[in-house]
Amino acid sequence: MKQHIPNVLTLLNLLCGSIAVILVMDNNFIAASLFVFLGVFFDFFDGFAARKLNVQSELGLQLDSLADMVTSGVVPGIVMYKLLSLTVNTSKEGGDWSSTTDWLDFNLPMLPLLGLFITLASAYRLANFNIDTEQQSFFKGLPTPANTLLIVSLPLIMEFQNNDFINAVILNKWFLIGITLLSCYLLNSNIKLFALKFKDWDFKTNATRYIFIILCIVLLIVLQFVAIPLIILLYIIMSLIDNLTSK
Repeated sequence: MKQHIPNVLTLLNLLCGSIAVILVMDNNFIAASLFVFLGVFFDFFDGFAARKLNVQSELGLQLDSLADMVTSGVVPGIVMYKLLSLTVNTSKEGGDWSSTTDWLDFNLPMLPLLGLFITLASAYRLANFNIDTEQQSFFKGLPTPANTLLIVSLPLIMEFQNNDFINAVILNKWFLIGITLLSCYLLNSNIKLFALKFKDWDFKTNATRYIFIILCIVLLIVLQFVAIPLIILLYIIMSLIDNLTSK
C-alpha cells in the first residue's frame, strides 16, 4: 500500500495543474495560482514521501515528469501567453499578418505565442532531467517549479500590489519577451543550483539551505509577491556562491 502514496501525491499535482490550466484560460489568475502552489507542494512531497518510505521507482520518476509538464510547463506558458496578449491589439480591425493571422475565421495573435516557448523549454528540461544521472544532489538549470512560481508571480504582483510603475513594467511587451527568453535559458542552462533536499538536519552541512529559507521567509513577509522574482534571483546567486566556495 505504501508504494502508492508518492504516486497519489504526484497525481494530485497533475490534477492541480489541470485545474490551473482551465482557470488561466478563463483569466482567473488568482485561483489558478492557488492550484499551482498546491501542485508545487504535492510535487515536493511526492519525492520526499518516496525517499522516506523507500519506494522510489522508475514509474514514479516518469509520472512525476508528466505531472510537472502540466503544472510547471503548460501553465506558465499559458500565463505568459495571456500576459503578452494584453500588450498587443488582438482585434481583427486594423490587424496585419505580422501581428495577427486569421485562419478560417480564427483570430490568432502571433506575439503572445512566444509565451509557449516556456512550455517547450520546460518539456526539454524535464526530458533531459530524466536521463541525466548527475542531478542527484543538485539541479542543473532552474527547476521547472521555481520557474513556474516566477511566471505566475507576475499577475499576482499586479493584482495584489497594484503599483502603477510595476504594472507598466510587467505589461511592457519587451519586458515579457525578455523574461520569456531568460526563463527558457535558465531552464536549460548548465548552472548548478542547490536542491532543497535535506539528508539530515545538521546546520553545517545544510547552511546554504537554512539561510536561503530564512531569507525567503523575510522577503515574503516584507515584499509579499514582489519577493518571488527576488527569491529566484537570490537562489541563483547563492548557488553560484556555493559553487565557488565548495571548490
